Amino acid sequence: MDEINIRFKELRKACNKTQEEWGKILGITRSGESEIENGRRKVTEKHLIMLSNWTEKNINLEWLRTGKGAMFKSVSREAEIAALTADLFKDDDSFKTRLIIALSRLDDDSIAVLEQIALDLVGKQKEND
Repeated sequence: MDEINIRFKELRKACNKTQEEWGKILGITRSGESEIENGRRKVTEKHLIMLSNWTEKNINLEWLRTGKGAMFKSVSREAEIAALTADLFKDDDSFKTRLIIALSRLDDDSIAVLEQIALDLVGKQKEND
């Protein structure tokens, strides 16, 4: 089996996707995805293009092809905010729109306070789990 097939499976698992979900991202069936993971089918350039167009994660295709570098590319804060904002606006929800507008008006100190609140909430959630 090619090393890329092994990394392909590792990537799917790191993205917390089932073979069926991963197949939909790639435009193939679950059984086609299984064949790739088991080395009976090669990862093609089409599969790599589909992954590069997938917006949920920022996959490092160089890692997938060669194993060099990190699995995911680091994303700037601005790019991450832009991606999350785009996802929020997919639905027609005026609350989300007002929230984004309000957040965009915050200064750096206010953003730091919100970040600390979020971290505290995550910490409390982990304690309760």
